[in-house]
Amino acid sequence: MTDLNTIARNYITAWNESDAARRKALLEAAFTSDVSYRDPIMQGDGHDGIAALIDGVQQQFAGFRFSLKGEPDGFADRIRFSWNLGPEGAESVIEGTDICVIENGRLKSVTGFLDKVPAASPR
Repeated sequence: MTDLNTIARNYITAWNESDAARRKALLEAAFTSDVSYRDPIMQGDGHDGIAALIDGVQQQFAGFRFSLKGEPDGFADRIRFSWNLGPEGAESVIEGTDICVIENGRLKSVTGFLDKVPAASPR
């Protein structure tokens, strides 16, 4: 039986890791080598592609942290979990839900949905 909580926590931990060497090990533990990531804003493939996405998010949202929102659920080779992104100890600025395919306890594909995004400021 695949531990859905561990899979979701590993995913969040990888997105929060700012040290490239430590993140590489976390990516290898959380994702298959041929992982595919897609959401409405960005996409990436493989560990290098996911690392580039994480770098971009960390630069754009410096000091923000991901956290799990609620409990992950799933069946067969699928997992669904929601997350928050915001300053630690403050209300989240962005929230999303990811639906993923699991292979041998790691994520093979991630499809992300953005549930809450900041409103664009008027010009």
